[in-house]
Amino acid sequence: MIGIYFSGTGNSRFCVEYFLKKLAPAAKAYSIEDENVCKELEKEKEIVLGYPVYYSSLPKILQDFLNNHAPLWKGKKIYLIATMGLFSGDGTGVAARRLKKYGAQITGGLHLKMPDCITDVKLLKKSTEENKKMVSRAKRKIERAAVLYKQGKPTEEGLNVLYHLAGLFGQRLYFPNKTKSYTDQLKIDENKCIGCGKCVKLCPMKNITLKQDKAVPGNTCTMCYRCINHCPKQAITLIGKRVLQQGTIEKYM
Repeated sequence: MIGIYFSGTGNSRFCVEYFLKKLAPAAKAYSIEDENVCKELEKEKEIVLGYPVYYSSLPKILQDFLNNHAPLWKGKKIYLIATMGLFSGDGTGVAARRLKKYGAQITGGLHLKMPDCITDVKLLKKSTEENKKMVSRAKRKIERAAVLYKQGKPTEEGLNVLYHLAGLFGQRLYFPNKTKSYTDQLKIDENKCIGCGKCVKLCPMKNITLKQDKAVPGNTCTMCYRCINHCPKQAITLIGKRVLQQGTIEKYM
């Protein structure tokens, strides 16, 4: 067994690693950005796949990863973990339907509420203490899920038709194009930017470059908010106009 994940601020990575720790301590987890991830996928039959949910859909970077490596999923047994800040609907289901087309067997699904990575929308912000409690609740849920998996009764959150309808009518119908393509809406305030290059190194899409000691965004942002949460000058925004509260999983442990 191995874990595979895509993670913007560390939530999905943490959840996959914690699940493996409780289920199969010797198992390792790999980011889809790891150059060895496909080689490791080829070796293993049992996979735990974790990722965040955006607008009840998969991040575009993960969609592309699943599609571009379609032959690797044939015959795999995959347990899905979806993380979200507020609402997921069929967070695991959106990946399950795609993976089944590629010949995978879905062994279960788990939905976990985690601190929201969107730092520039006031409505989504919670206090540090609230986020710490949220992570503690997620850990307990993961522990229960690991026990059930060992007992041969894995959780199946997000996988039936009711979840599918919840995801469809909850968000996807109202935001149909949000994750169908990458976005060019990432904004970097050149007056705040100090040209440290941190965002350039962190971006999973290589969507940010340095020009004349200033960070410049491209048009292939996957909305992971990684750069926004790590920028030391809070110079980067995406949905909102200013950064309200930065945070990564380490802050809430």
